[in-house]
Amino acid sequence: MLIRLIYLSRLVGSQSPELTDSILCKAQAWNTQNDITGMLCEGQGVYLQALEGERNIVTSLYARIHADPRHKDLELLHCESIAERRYRGWSMARVRLSDVDPETKIVWPEFDPYSVSGALVMARIDELVAAGQPVQAAST
Repeated sequence: MLIRLIYLSRLVGSQSPELTDSILCKAQAWNTQNDITGMLCEGQGVYLQALEGERNIVTSLYARIHADPRHKDLELLHCESIAERRYRGWSMARVRLSDVDPETKIVWPEFDPYSVSGALVMARIDELVAAGQPVQAAST
């Protein structure tokens, strides 16, 4: 059974492109081996991630993420059974968040993912994917 899980967390310490690149490179390798697809939106110390795959693998991965001391305020926002993957082409794609993206005019602070439903978070991820030109992490 395939599921999609969306979670949100804040980073302990400061967020840097190097840290996120490191996390994404490891995630891509693991996700490819375990048939996980997904999207990571990151910025301003926040990670918003959608994971897709077989239920037992995704829930095991989420448990590992939950135990990772680099995260705090981890919150499961949405989990659903799915018939097909939304991010089938990406072992883990990335969208960077900024205060204001000059091209898309998306303002991240207006959207508090800790206070809205999982469905609204999914809609925002779709907007970010459509406007943010997601990229795969560089392989190392």
